[in-house]
Amino acid sequence: MSKLDYLLSPQAIRESAQKVYQATKKGEGHFRIDDTKLAPTVELVLETFRQNYPTLAIPFHSRWGHFRPAGVDRVRWLEAKLGADALENARVKFDLVIPSVLLDAGAGSAWRYHEQETDKDYNRSEGLGVASFHMFMKGQFAADKKSLRTDAQALMNLESHELEQGFQVSSVNPLVGVEGRVKLLNNLGEVLEANQQIFPGARPGGMVDYLKARYGMSLKASELLRAVLDGLGPIWPGRLSHEGVNLGDAWTHSQHGLLVFHKLSQWMTYSLVEPLEEAGFRITDVAELTGLAEYRNGGLLIDSGLLTFKNSRAQSEAHGPESDLILEWRALTVYFLDLIAADVQKALGKTPAEFPLARVLEGGTWWAGRRIAALKREGGGPPLNIVSDGTVF
Repeated sequence: MSKLDYLLSPQAIRESAQKVYQATKKGEGHFRIDDTKLAPTVELVLETFRQNYPTLAIPFHSRWGHFRPAGVDRVRWLEAKLGADALENARVKFDLVIPSVLLDAGAGSAWRYHEQETDKDYNRSEGLGVASFHMFMKGQFAADKKSLRTDAQALMNLESHELEQGFQVSSVNPLVGVEGRVKLLNNLGEVLEANQQIFPGARPGGMVDYLKARYGMSLKASELLRAVLDGLGPIWPGRLSHEGVNLGDAWTHSQHGLLVFHKLSQWMTYSLVEPLEEAGFRITDVAELTGLAEYRNGGLLIDSGLLTFKNSRAQSEAHGPESDLILEWRALTVYFLDLIAADVQKALGKTPAEFPLARVLEGGTWWAGRRIAALKREGGGPPLNIVSDGTVF
């Protein structure tokens, strides 16, 4: 395996996590680990399963759940407008979900989206999902401003005021990182235009044809992740690169060197499984993907007491995504999600293949993180102050 192949693999993410865990256990870094809190944390996750999915019929953790808040399945609204061509329907769903995932960084605690169709307000990930869904349904990502598709030209020309209008942003309804989100979509448009090997037709949905041509109708989840990383890597803000390839969600720690997470890319990968399977593809080895190093899963570890700060002041100080503290927190999140998943699988009598981490994330850890945050802090925000540009968290 070349170094680049390694850096773009789930193996590199897990080994980054292992490295930080071992150092933390030795007393290095910004956190302490309280192993006695692991079992209660697992029980909280299991309790969350019982509340949210009593039959254990749990979908993968993906963006699609954020199109269905308040028990309203908006995906049906989209499907009612689709035809009988299974591959084209998958392309349309890629056109929806890829921009939507890129818009799914932390919204901030003040922002809300009011949906006229349901007369309800939604915030955080659900609000971002519903807002992006309606922008897509109105054709705002299409070149003709009416079709159910996403085109390179429309994204390249997208301006901040259009996103602010679509997301109902105002001085009293601020959204974190508007400029960063728009820049990601602009960059996506440029990538779609420039790389029509992976995106035939200069649309996100073209990736369906690329995958079919390369792998047939069966592929590993890690191969899907690599397609996402190869196709979308250039959109990320200039950070680290190897052999001219943008590494995306990879960062340099002062003691541990390069740490990789690929959080949004894996979130994207999980979100592409559903439309591919609906179109007849077989996605295997999903358990190879890792947990997502974001503030709900990471917040669960802090709020449950599994991780504590060595310096109590650190919890109230502001931290950028490049800081050693945040990088350690994210790496420890990936490490402990694997442990939690293994204990959950054991408790449920399931194998990793039967009950992969993607189901543990959706049914338990993400929701448990949100539940415990709401109990501990008004507004349910993360347990530490993250400075986000709208492209990481």
